[in-house]
Amino acid sequence: MAGTSHIEIDRSALIHNLQFLKQYLGEDVKISSVIKANAYGHGIEEFVPIAEEAGINHFSVFSGDEAQRVYKTKKAATDIMVMGWMNPEEIDWAVANGVEFFVFERDKLEEALKCSREHEKPAKIHIEVETGMNRTGFIKKDLQEVVKVINDNREHFQVKGLCTHYAGAESIANHVRVQKQIKKYNKLYKWIVNRGIVPELRHTACSAAAMTYPRTRMDMVRIGILQYGFWPSPETFIHFVHKRMEKSDVLKRVLNWKSQVMSIKKVGSGEFVSYGTYYMATEEKRIAIVPVGYSHGYSRSLSNQGRVLIDGQRVPVIGIVNMNMLIADVSLIPDVKKGDEVVLIGEQGGAKITLASFADFNNQLNYELLARLPLDTPRKVIN
Repeated sequence: MAGTSHIEIDRSALIHNLQFLKQYLGEDVKISSVIKANAYGHGIEEFVPIAEEAGINHFSVFSGDEAQRVYKTKKAATDIMVMGWMNPEEIDWAVANGVEFFVFERDKLEEALKCSREHEKPAKIHIEVETGMNRTGFIKKDLQEVVKVINDNREHFQVKGLCTHYAGAESIANHVRVQKQIKKYNKLYKWIVNRGIVPELRHTACSAAAMTYPRTRMDMVRIGILQYGFWPSPETFIHFVHKRMEKSDVLKRVLNWKSQVMSIKKVGSGEFVSYGTYYMATEEKRIAIVPVGYSHGYSRSLSNQGRVLIDGQRVPVIGIVNMNMLIADVSLIPDVKKGDEVVLIGEQGGAKITLASFADFNNQLNYELLARLPLDTPRKVIN
């Protein structure tokens, strides 16, 4: 494949994860697959057809441009929901094409109404309410006007859902705050129903909430990180396995990131490697240059800390990670040669570089590292 590295998407692993989630959450709970940030780095175009094969027919994205990418890829009957940013042109496109979207400000509601009149089609909206995250969402006072606009223009709105987002369901430290949010959401739901608006779906739960707080599952859950084979936090995983006989991880990692050795050379004892004096060889070294750097999503903070797999062995990244290159110490692998496979994330010969350990080295969340994988890194589906 073209490019200095490529990403492999494991089809069978993704199908396994989605089937597990559907079984665990129950047939009465709809799953909206969250594929914002280029499907958490996995690739929207590669991810959507596999998820549909596994029975997913609803996808959540952050922005209008992501929705347009999904629209070009999905089956006709599959629904899209935009949770965040949309400019007026994208709202117009969404209404015209039956794409669902959050409304959390009065002007977005008015724009949806305007577009609905122009296209003579109802705007499919999800009303987002503020329950304690203090980010986006209508507060109780503003809902009075929202209800009035919708009730005065019934033919122009299809209220697909009432939603909110929890502030830190992945940590027990936020338990009280989350419980307050659940209570507030339920009150707001009753309040809005009593005023004649009955949303088709109640949805509040992300991956962490869905696993830790069963009350939050309601009609639909928005599942992101779990489907890719990662837990929102160690606490979420511990909560899951606590009452289970089998304590192993039931999820499978979907993503592998690979490159190859670009060059091999020797470095003498006392010589510095890469920029500055960040790493000095204390003995003669054999090094492999790999054409991946921080411009490709391999963080500079992994300098002198990262690990890669070569010939089935975990080897250290030495010296400062460059914009386009990293250097691996292959002194203990005598047979390594130019063109050999390098695994940055994934498995090789029984050894693993997990995303969790990769992220721990440079104090990144799984989410952050995945989302930073560049759009132009080639992706291919395997298995």
